[in-house]
Amino acid sequence: MLRHWFWGPYSPLGLVVALLTLIADQGNKVWMIYVYDIGTKQPVRLAPFFDLILVWNKGISYGMLQQDGLTGRLALVAFAVVVSLALIFWLARVTTALTAVSIGLIVGGAAGNAIDRAVYGAVADFFSLHAFGFQWYIFNIADVAIVAGVIGLLYDSLFGGHKKAGNPSKM
Repeated sequence: MLRHWFWGPYSPLGLVVALLTLIADQGNKVWMIYVYDIGTKQPVRLAPFFDLILVWNKGISYGMLQQDGLTGRLALVAFAVVVSLALIFWLARVTTALTAVSIGLIVGGAAGNAIDRAVYGAVADFFSLHAFGFQWYIFNIADVAIVAGVIGLLYDSLFGGHKKAGNPSKM
C-alpha cells in the first residue's frame, strides 16, 4: 500500500535527479571546505561580479530565522524532512517529466541543506554574485537547485501541456 502512495511512473526520474543534486551539493561542500580550504583563502575573486567565500547560514533564505540553539536547528531539519516527504508523495502523482525533475531538484536541494544543518549546525554557502555596488545573497548548489525546481514548477503550471477543461455548455 505504501508503494502506491510514494511511487508513480515519474518517481524514478525525480528521485535520480534528487540523488544527483544531493551528491553534487554535498560533494561541492566537502571539496570547498576540506580540500580547497575556502575558509583560509577567502574571498577568492573569480570574476568582477563573482567571488567564492565561506558563510555559515544558521537561518533560512537570506539569513532569516537565525537558529543558534539545537531546538531551532532540529526544527529546520524536521521541516525539510516533512516537506521532502510531501514532495515525494506529490512526485508519485505527477504527469510530466518537467514536474518530476523540478520536484527532484527541490528535494535534493532541501536534503543537502538539511544535512548541513544536522552535521555542521548551519548551511555552508560559497557563491557570491555582486555588481554595481549591489550584493546578492551568498548561496550554494542546493539553493540553485531549489530555485531551478521552483521555476520549473511555475513554468510547467503556466505553460505545460495540461489538458484544458472543456466548454461545459457544449456537453
